[in-house]
Amino acid sequence: MNSIKKLLMAIILLLSVTIASAQIKNSKTETVKIYGNCGMCKTKIETAGNVKKLAKVDWDKDTKMATLTYDSSKTSQDEILKRIALAGYDSDKFLAPDATYDALHGCCQYDREAKVAVSTEMKMETTTENHANHANHSDATVAKQQVDNKLKVVFDTYFLLKDALVKTDGKVAATLAKDVLTALNAVKMDELAMDVHMIWMKEMKGLMADGKNISETQDIERQREIFIPFSKSMYELIKVAKYETPVYLQFCPMANDGKGANWLSKESAVKNPYYGSQMMTCGKTVETIQ
Repeated sequence: MNSIKKLLMAIILLLSVTIASAQIKNSKTETVKIYGNCGMCKTKIETAGNVKKLAKVDWDKDTKMATLTYDSSKTSQDEILKRIALAGYDSDKFLAPDATYDALHGCCQYDREAKVAVSTEMKMETTTENHANHANHSDATVAKQQVDNKLKVVFDTYFLLKDALVKTDGKVAATLAKDVLTALNAVKMDELAMDVHMIWMKEMKGLMADGKNISETQDIERQREIFIPFSKSMYELIKVAKYETPVYLQFCPMANDGKGANWLSKESAVKNPYYGSQMMTCGKTVETIQ
């Protein structure tokens, strides 16, 4: 009886894929693993991945395997998996934001095996490039530039915040921290390149929390304390996203109660945000990010 049931399910799946292929032009079919638990997960995964006449997702809750059928001239596996990740479900390429995963119903909170399985080595653009179509190529380039510009605003406001701490100006630092939050909120995660997206998923929660905490106080010592983990997360992001000019990771051995602390700067000359004029040049450049 079980074998008959499995056969019927396989036939139904094959028919659904065949129908989807018939409705989607330039259809390409691939099978990938997406993590989830139950029928509710199936509904959310398929709803997030499906786009009328462009993409169709069929997910099996027992095998955790999804069949993706999509128009390869207009979308890609990465774009589909990113939408699904943003709905709360990991794949071996993209992690869901922690906050989105945490918001899933209890029965939907699967074991996050992908946390250790994800590879961040491969860099791919989220828009499939058609070399035969110059217009498509131009659109993809413009989209990438827009994403890069939004990230640049994040980094630029970070540098201004760092400068306010160098000047020991807690009021300005609080205002600039709000600007960092605005810049972070303007970034569209689903448009980021794969390696940037992966780091963004891991660091976004910390960046938002630290930025908010700096913005809510004018106590310069408290701001400098929070700036330590904030700079660590920003470093992880700028390493993969890059910046238009070299960025210097600098280190002060005296900060953080003698444990030392890093910060990022556009200038090679050391201007210490943790002590300001008290010890302006205390520190050194430990890495140049290009």
